[in-house]
Amino acid sequence: MAPSPERTPLLASDQSPDRENDNAAPRSRWRELALFTWALLATAAVIVLAVVIQHSNSTQHSSISPAAVSDSSSVAGDKKHGSPSGGKRNLVFMVSDGMGPASLSLTRSFRQLTQDLPIDDTLTLDRHFWGTSRTRSSNSLVTDSAAGATAFSCGLKSYNGAISMLPDHTPCGTVLEAAKRAGYHTGLVVTTDITDATPACFAAHVFHRMQGDEIALHEIGHGPLGRVVDLMLGGGRCHFLPKGTPGSCRQDDIDVTKLAQEEYGWNYVSDRAGFDSLGLGKNVSLPQLGLFATTDVPFEIDRCNMADVYPSLSEMAATALAALEEATKDSDKGFFLMIEGSRIDHAGHINDPAAQVREVLEYDKTFKSVLDFIEKSDTETILVATSDHETGGLSTAWQAPSELPVYNWHPTVLARANASSELLTALLLKHIAETGDKEEPLLRWINDELVVKHLNIKDASEVELNSIASNPALAIQLFARMVSVRARVGWSTHGHSAVDVNIYSSGGPGTEKIRGNVENTDVGKFLRGWLDLDSEVENITKELVKKLGDKAPSQKQLNKIEKASTAFEDDGVAHGGFESGLYGHVL
Repeated sequence: MAPSPERTPLLASDQSPDRENDNAAPRSRWRELALFTWALLATAAVIVLAVVIQHSNSTQHSSISPAAVSDSSSVAGDKKHGSPSGGKRNLVFMVSDGMGPASLSLTRSFRQLTQDLPIDDTLTLDRHFWGTSRTRSSNSLVTDSAAGATAFSCGLKSYNGAISMLPDHTPCGTVLEAAKRAGYHTGLVVTTDITDATPACFAAHVFHRMQGDEIALHEIGHGPLGRVVDLMLGGGRCHFLPKGTPGSCRQDDIDVTKLAQEEYGWNYVSDRAGFDSLGLGKNVSLPQLGLFATTDVPFEIDRCNMADVYPSLSEMAATALAALEEATKDSDKGFFLMIEGSRIDHAGHINDPAAQVREVLEYDKTFKSVLDFIEKSDTETILVATSDHETGGLSTAWQAPSELPVYNWHPTVLARANASSELLTALLLKHIAETGDKEEPLLRWINDELVVKHLNIKDASEVELNSIASNPALAIQLFARMVSVRARVGWSTHGHSAVDVNIYSSGGPGTEKIRGNVENTDVGKFLRGWLDLDSEVENITKELVKKLGDKAPSQKQLNKIEKASTAFEDDGVAHGGFESGLYGHVL
């Protein structure tokens, strides 16, 4: 019986069985051989063509600088492909000061718990992971923020404490300075003191980060290059107010806010009302200076209850993006903006996990808002984000002495806390100053008004309470430890660690240069390279060396700087962000 048409083999003979003869089989075999040969040759041709096309594309991409097509999963990369066009472009660089990989694990699990999300839910940062960065400085395997930020701003390694200065104490030009010189608008947004290490490294040149008074002058334009920043938003009024003025920490009588307005044309706001008058960027007239705290903007866990006093990182970032976009709408140049989630680092120094998760969440929110801006912008824009270092040696596990390991940690403990250990310490010191409580009443007050009310810890031991009452100067760490122990969150230091940190990006042309594991200086080189500023940076460096090169510190100055540096690095609490008066408006 002949096979049905549906089941007839593709190469079957068209001869019916009753017509077979001696010639049919050979003809059929020859026909099969011919078809097989044709199919084999066609397949080979397709393979060869594919290889040629792939090689051609690879050759084209490798010959372009900056190069490459962005990852198809990136938000911005889907919008604009290929290499930088050479036309108008914007670059947003975000720094998560002190945030290591464990901070992301901590925050992701916290978010899933508090927002009742599935275990496969991730942060926005997770979905834009790009690579990792090695962080050592020129003189230590463990960097500080100054050397880390110098690697970003100058693309060069330097010593801990250096503010855009090299190991031989000569200055190096920064990407922000070069961008301004090339016609870009520039901005700095932070939640710490605007004269702190990271923002300072983009717009100042001093031997050590402790020279905050001089940094403030450089940032407004009273420095070797004149004004290089168009917008600054953050904290740090104390370095801008003359000595003797309430809230001042300057060591001289210079009124930097007055100098900024009268000699360098800055518009200045200093409170929430002033920030609101900016209309989230719609009413900004550059150059714009906004200093919204005496020192640092409070931790987000506290700030969210003081939103009528302090703007958030995401609000300041949105204001900066809108203002810079408006200022550059008729220009053939775009802008360079550095945004820092500064106080992730401070929470790490204090070892306060409840404060840190809220800082990371606000940073993640800000990262998403930048992505949203990029998606809507008609200007070629990319976002690159990384950390200068990790702080605290954080681990999402902790083993109590004499106990076996416990394979768990408890984000519920962090969720119950509604204040930072920094704020609780401020409340404690105020209470002691006002009442002079004796030991027993003070223990009860600490437990009822601070530990139970704000940390929601109801099983504080007598040893824990006594430690706080007898050592109020260490209370900031002791409150944080109460939270960490119960959450089973571990810390190895109150300083920095040498762990590699993550790099994130929106994708886009050229960003493959910072994929994988790279040096922190590679990130800095990418920033200036993407804006085509290599030669401008070199020219500015030569200019700075000519102007500042003969001002290298004397041995006496170096000794003084070294002494200040040692005191600074040894004092983890001070570095951690607690300063008297930080929460003065609620005390």
